[in-house]
Amino acid sequence: MTIGFASRAAVSTCVLCTAGLLVLAPAAATTGTGIDPGPRVTPASASLLYRPGTHVRPRPGTPGVPDLSARSWLVADAHTGEVLAAHDAHRRLAPASTLKTLFALTVLPILPAGITHRVSAEELAGIGPGSSLVGVAENRGYRVSDLWNGVFLSSGNDAVRVLAELSGGWRDTARRMQAKARALGARDTRVTSPDGYDAPGQVSSAFDLAVFGRAGLRNPEFARYCARREARFPARDGGSYGIRNTNRLLTGADGVEPYRGLVGIKNGYTSNAGNTLVAAARRDGRTLVATVMNPRADDGLAVYEEARSLLDWGFEAAGRVDPVGSLDAQRSGPLRGPEAESAAVPVRRGDGPGRPVSWTIAGAALLGGAGTALFLRLRWGPVPAD
Repeated sequence: MTIGFASRAAVSTCVLCTAGLLVLAPAAATTGTGIDPGPRVTPASASLLYRPGTHVRPRPGTPGVPDLSARSWLVADAHTGEVLAAHDAHRRLAPASTLKTLFALTVLPILPAGITHRVSAEELAGIGPGSSLVGVAENRGYRVSDLWNGVFLSSGNDAVRVLAELSGGWRDTARRMQAKARALGARDTRVTSPDGYDAPGQVSSAFDLAVFGRAGLRNPEFARYCARREARFPARDGGSYGIRNTNRLLTGADGVEPYRGLVGIKNGYTSNAGNTLVAAARRDGRTLVATVMNPRADDGLAVYEEARSLLDWGFEAAGRVDPVGSLDAQRSGPLRGPEAESAAVPVRRGDGPGRPVSWTIAGAALLGGAGTALFLRLRWGPVPAD
């Protein structure tokens, strides 16, 4: 049985050149968690998710899907990519800081975690008023891993600014994020501000955010950061202070009961987007990923309780419903134009204002591990262990 309808038709893409060149990550993006790509989506299953409304195909005895107030939601099996149920999965909405999942997928592979960088005032310019901040200070040195803690735990737009500058600049990072989304088959996402700050035309969807979350679980660095509850962050005076993950399902803050088996991912909020959340949980060998966008309930914590209900239903219904679609992109041939460009982007030095490098990370990758090691020594010197 199918309930309701969906919207728009998907066009799939081939993998961005970056995918083959993630040589600076500690492990390949498809290793380390036991999650494989699964079957490719068929045109029939894809079209169903593009119709508006709620979609689920239950077998006899399957519990009913929860009644949620969110404008859009989706729950899927992270291993197979099969979508168990969805509501307006491709509805384009403001994503808030859940867009930082795409930022991390794009930038994590090209910045070694142990590099130390002294932040300049210019790198912190342009942060939107009211932004969430972790407390990055100018003229203070930070390891890249510190900044990622600031992104994943405190949703720090200041940390995003610095990482974006280190990886090629604000506009170039947005452009590469857009290309990465297309390479993953996420066609609803439009990137204007890499930190997820409200910006004209910036949108994503429950489907795309689930795609980003699932891809993140395959990256050991991403998976480690998004599951981290607490960390220490460098202070201006040379000491450090504690920061705590703002994902209440993970930490149990503000009276929200922690979700059993949660492996994290990312929450967000802006006045335009409302509350958004991408959550993943693992129970009895099964991992589910769920997206909840903009609950209309008055309670500001409703996004966590609706995600809880959706995950509970998913674990109970898994194996008892037929999929209504898939998170996997259907490949239709090579990309053309800017979406197909290489990962060869200028990267700034970690110890000063920086200059574009002439020998790119992509070029180093072509020479294998030895070439990459030489590249890092030339550009940053010895890289300490994270």
